[in-house]
Amino acid sequence: MSERKRYPTDLTDTQWAFIEPHLPKRASPRGRKRIHSPRQILNAILYVLRTGCS
Repeated sequence: MSERKRYPTDLTDTQWAFIEPHLPKRASPRGRKRIHSPRQILNAILYVLRTGCS
C-alpha cells in the first residue's frame, strides 16, 4: 500500500487477514490491472459508512 494518511476506520492487519480470504481473486490475468487494492477500497467504504458523505 502506498504512503497515505491512516484513518481510525482503516482495517488493522489482523482484521484484514480475517477478511481477505473471503474476497474473490482475479478471474483472469488478462484485462486491466487494478489501480487500487481491495483493502484500500474496503477502507474507503468503511470511512464513508462511519462519517457519511456530505
